[in-house]
Amino acid sequence: MNDFHYTGLDVHKKTIQYCTKLADGEIMREGRIQATRAGLAEWIARQSHPWKGALEATMFSAWIYDVLKPHAAELKVAHPAMLKAIVASKHASDRLDARKIADLVRMDWIPKVWMAPPEIRSLRLLLRYRNLVVRQATQTKNRIASTLMEHGVEYSKDKLHGKRYFDDLLGRLDEVPAAVRSLLRTSRGSLEMFESVQRMLLKRLRTDPLLAKRVQLLDTVPGVGEVTALSWALEIGDPQRFRCAAQAMSYCGLVAALQESAGKQYRQPLSKKRNAHLQTVLIEAAHFAVRYSPEMRALSEQVEAKRHAGAAVIAVARKLVSYLLAVDKSGQPFQIRTATQAPGSPTGKAACPPAPPIEAVPVARRSSPSRVRKAAAAKPAAPWTAAGRRADNRVAMGGSGGKAARRPN
Repeated sequence: MNDFHYTGLDVHKKTIQYCTKLADGEIMREGRIQATRAGLAEWIARQSHPWKGALEATMFSAWIYDVLKPHAAELKVAHPAMLKAIVASKHASDRLDARKIADLVRMDWIPKVWMAPPEIRSLRLLLRYRNLVVRQATQTKNRIASTLMEHGVEYSKDKLHGKRYFDDLLGRLDEVPAAVRSLLRTSRGSLEMFESVQRMLLKRLRTDPLLAKRVQLLDTVPGVGEVTALSWALEIGDPQRFRCAAQAMSYCGLVAALQESAGKQYRQPLSKKRNAHLQTVLIEAAHFAVRYSPEMRALSEQVEAKRHAGAAVIAVARKLVSYLLAVDKSGQPFQIRTATQAPGSPTGKAACPPAPPIEAVPVARRSSPSRVRKAAAAKPAAPWTAAGRRADNRVAMGGSGGKAARRPN
């Protein structure tokens, strides 16, 4: 007998709305609890039956998932966009949302997302903070340069951010107001602090035992450095969750959104539904990969000749994803596949295996000029006797495939 209770959790910053249902949909209890560890502990203590639950993925979901997971028979985190598409309705409230999530748990319809282990999430947080510090350091450098230009100071662009050159330059700025010189000194101090912090964080990630061997293997891919390898390892998490390279490319935001209707396909710009951190790192790595890999350079030149430079960068980034996923899944260093080892599909094509057909029902196909020519070659047509008329009393009609209709008597 199924004795599970099914719980839907609508998570917010300060509160959590919950609804618990039986297998037949009857509401057992519902209410609101505080989104704190003490509030969750009190709610867990009141659960008298084994339960399955789900909550929507938000920035608050990770720690709630970690607290509730040991006490649930099954706990899932739902994809927000897919969940919204499934339970969309005219009315919406916290209570209704919790009830709908409970129904989806009861019917096993939750669009589940992968949750990284806590240790991976902690290291990922360090890496993202390091990237934030690097961006702030770049902004500080630009601010220093723009301040000097605003006051007509000549400087060497290549040497500006060197400590000795900057100190000498600052000592010669007699014509610049004292307040501006003080601001430049403060900016220089901030820049040195940013650089020391990012080096410390990078060293901490580099020496972590969970990442050391994996990063060493990923670093064998041409054009992939330490930061790119760390970003891939931490943002991807478990590479086995990707069935093929096409799924990994979509996750990295390197695939254009597709709209298909009535047999017509429309490609849109690169999808915004992606891992933005990984997309940025891969596109930056693609600019450097063409310098170190002849294969990448050849691919870039080929795509750029057909389209444009932006498309070439995206193509190289997709190739990097294929290489990184192959190395990460196999656990072997990167090596170029020879011609005898090449797969049946064209090089560079990353497509998922086709899904099996639902049923083998013949589908009518539209006529095409090639099919009409083949049919004409197989059976000679009656000769034309006059403009627009054949000997078998049929006249040519406009339209696809050279259709003809019998002329009425």
